[in-house]
Amino acid sequence: MTGLAYDGLVLLGFGGPEATEEVLPFLERVTAGRGIPPERLKVVGQHYYKLGGVSPINAQNRALLAALDDALRAEGVAVESVLANRNSPPFVADVLGELASRGHRRLLAVATSAYSSYSGCRQYREDLGLALAATGLDLELRKLPPFYDLPAFAASMSELLLDSLPAGLDLAAPGTRLVFTTHSIPNTMAATAGPDGDAYLAQHRWVADQVADALAAATGHRPEWRLVFQSRSGPPTMPWLEPDVNDVLRGLAAEGATDVVLVPIGFISDHIEVVWDLDTEASATAAEVGIRLVRTPTVGTHPAFVAELAARIATELRTGSPVPAAGQFCFGGCCANPRREAPTVPGLGLDPRR
Repeated sequence: MTGLAYDGLVLLGFGGPEATEEVLPFLERVTAGRGIPPERLKVVGQHYYKLGGVSPINAQNRALLAALDDALRAEGVAVESVLANRNSPPFVADVLGELASRGHRRLLAVATSAYSSYSGCRQYREDLGLALAATGLDLELRKLPPFYDLPAFAASMSELLLDSLPAGLDLAAPGTRLVFTTHSIPNTMAATAGPDGDAYLAQHRWVADQVADALAAATGHRPEWRLVFQSRSGPPTMPWLEPDVNDVLRGLAAEGATDVVLVPIGFISDHIEVVWDLDTEASATAAEVGIRLVRTPTVGTHPAFVAELAARIATELRTGSPVPAAGQFCFGGCCANPRREAPTVPGLGLDPRR
């Protein structure tokens, strides 16, 4: 399609193994430079082996890309779109090289992460910047900012939540608790998220409030909620965001809770950290303490979510945004790298919630 500000779209994924022999090399790439002992990697590898050595994430991201393609065409926008991963094929540098060889020169990147943090946003900008530095490709790249603020993001979660409730389970019942969960990150990373810090927590809390508002509109009752964390992977000496979901489940049982509705608000697909950490470990903890656990789906390819994300992408593809000034959202030192300086490509736009 002519007249667009970009000639290609890259969906950036975390990556995951798709065969048993890929599991340990994948984990070694994920943890490179972090001093994780091989014995720990073998333990984590068992999570993948129990799923046949295949992470769900790549198939889920391919499905999201296909859904976005359809939604973009419905918006009247058509560009070549591809998936590129940080930690497994197709790797970012290889994908950029292939696009350049086909004549692409200006690309828009969209990460499969809705929130601001180093690992969820800036590191994807570094993946692109490092790939350009390593290859010398003549490409101009921009990254769409985090999209947590899309109204359909929270609205889709609330719809999926209500659809997941077993018959007779009442969110207003005294024994029922609503718990949102997201990936724990180091406290230092949380403190530097966004241009002014603390954006990771603020954005999650804002989305949780939007979900609660939508539940109130649908049911007449606005439930109280709490935000908890999962999937920490750092050494015990390093402070990470707490409380852990399993500790919270034990505490709720001690308070007399009978039912917990668990909403993985921090993830957009049911990948390994949802399937293992929630459906396996948290489910076992809930059974141990006598709580009925209801885990709601992630937004995935929910039509309303995909349509709104595609509309935002289409607007950027058509118009192109100026690179923001230093200190603005998704630029410069935003979500600073805790270990080193690395080349990045710019993000775009202002945080709509600031």
